[in-house]
Amino acid sequence: MSKNTSRQAMWDALGEPVDLLIIGGGINGAGIARDAARRGLKVALVEARDLAYGTSSRSSKLVHGGLRYLQQFEFSLVFEAVSERRILLDIAPHLVRPLGFLFPVYRNSPHNLLTLKAGMWLYEGLSLFRSPKRHRKLGVRDVAKEEPALTREELKGAPLYYDCSTDDARLTLESALDAAAHGATIATWTRALSFIKDEESGRIQGAVVKDMLGDGGLKEIRAHAVINATGPWTDRTRALSAEPTSTLLRPTKGVHIVVDHARLPVNNAVVCFHPDDKRVLFAIPWGEQTYIGTTDTDYKGDPGQVYAEASDVEYLLTAANDYFPEHPLTADDVIATWAGLRPLMAQGSASGADISESEVSREHQIVVGEDGLITIAGGKLTTYRRMSAEVVETALKMLRLGDHLPETVHNPRTDTSPLPGAADWPEAESDDEAFELIAQHTLEASQGHLSELSARFLAHTYGTRAPALGELVAVDPELGKAVTEGRPELFVQIDWAITHELAATLTDMLVQRTQIFYRAADQGRQAAPRIAAHMAKKLGWSEEEVDQQVARYLHDVDLSQRWRRDYDAL
Repeated sequence: MSKNTSRQAMWDALGEPVDLLIIGGGINGAGIARDAARRGLKVALVEARDLAYGTSSRSSKLVHGGLRYLQQFEFSLVFEAVSERRILLDIAPHLVRPLGFLFPVYRNSPHNLLTLKAGMWLYEGLSLFRSPKRHRKLGVRDVAKEEPALTREELKGAPLYYDCSTDDARLTLESALDAAAHGATIATWTRALSFIKDEESGRIQGAVVKDMLGDGGLKEIRAHAVINATGPWTDRTRALSAEPTSTLLRPTKGVHIVVDHARLPVNNAVVCFHPDDKRVLFAIPWGEQTYIGTTDTDYKGDPGQVYAEASDVEYLLTAANDYFPEHPLTADDVIATWAGLRPLMAQGSASGADISESEVSREHQIVVGEDGLITIAGGKLTTYRRMSAEVVETALKMLRLGDHLPETVHNPRTDTSPLPGAADWPEAESDDEAFELIAQHTLEASQGHLSELSARFLAHTYGTRAPALGELVAVDPELGKAVTEGRPELFVQIDWAITHELAATLTDMLVQRTQIFYRAADQGRQAAPRIAAHMAKKLGWSEEEVDQQVARYLHDVDLSQRWRRDYDAL
């Protein structure tokens, strides 16, 4: 990648007038930046922390059509989602992978097999029969073979259908990197403090932003249009302009817990209905781990301090133990938790409180304020690309920006152009074969300094960019070593993330660039000082800064484990 995509280089490039200034570096902000940059617009994106810091790295990590939305008759949402699922499979095969979903039906289940059969055909019909694989109806014996850990007491059968899993943080990251490759400036750890307004019209013409990592310097960014894509912080960002007369959002909290796969061995995402309130949730295979989620409860606190509570963990353990009684889980089995906020649109009353959390629509909304601020809120991870295009089209129509732009303004080709890790994807009979080819190229690029296992791991993480990491290992074989014993992550990933992926803090590295925070048995506590010391060589940190970075990361780990303080009191 020719453009310098270190965080410092991006901050240094910030300040020139732009067509669009995007506030928020989640999946929507990154998608908007990618779409706009590919149209030839001059784009700047500022994010107060790291890319995908909030909701976009704390989702259920699924790219799916939303089978359950059929029950709510949201056919347009399902059609849009299954169409986008197909596109993401094509443009990001290294990040979006087919995943089986098993839907067990018991005698007391809220759905019967006949209804589900009709729903499956409707679901595949809405996808124009382009699902990753065709659904199948499994009898009790077939279910026992497919998911031996699942209880078969009063089981009637189970459809098996297919959606996709993803690495939500990397999907966000690669969308932003593609935007940068097309000229966008992506400035993380850059907080928007206030808006710049025209004195006569009161319309927003840019923002004053602050460097949150360096000397705290300020910059003014003038823009034809400013877009608010701050997810759970949407209403707070609107308040920078004027006190809103109403709130747009009704945030709901979703919690997931992570356990070792050996403790809960599932082969597919198993659809579960909670025995207490019949809410739908999933037990999802995740390599050496399994995660369970999600909850859905209203949240009114600070979006930056959301965490799993003891009641959330107990709720998920109860569901898991109901469906998998021969593999009982306790609090001691929980490796990690994550909690994210769904930035859902308020409905009904002013707060939307007259309908339940699960009934709140997942549809998105684009709002243009009297001050000209364009706000995107609501929506689903799966449909981010389409939502992003709608936002950019809104800006173009409002400001008539298309007059001075090239023909690409109306066709950014975000639906056919691959994300960076899928560029030059190998021609192969299957994606599995493609990954093997990439792994082989990575191994060759490292000149034998990577193991075959590490080469495969890099291929599945970085796609066609993996050989570039292999080349770094060839120059410095020490980079091919694991950062922590028993884990696959390598030191070369640390260097690559700093120079090519905007990583600037220890938390960036362990939460968003790798998954050590979620997957390591100790959530990376022991490795944190070692990784921080390695980062210090690249970023020029002092010993004091290293200590501060470790302390901040351990605070994040402690926040994810805070539920344990109250668990025994339940």
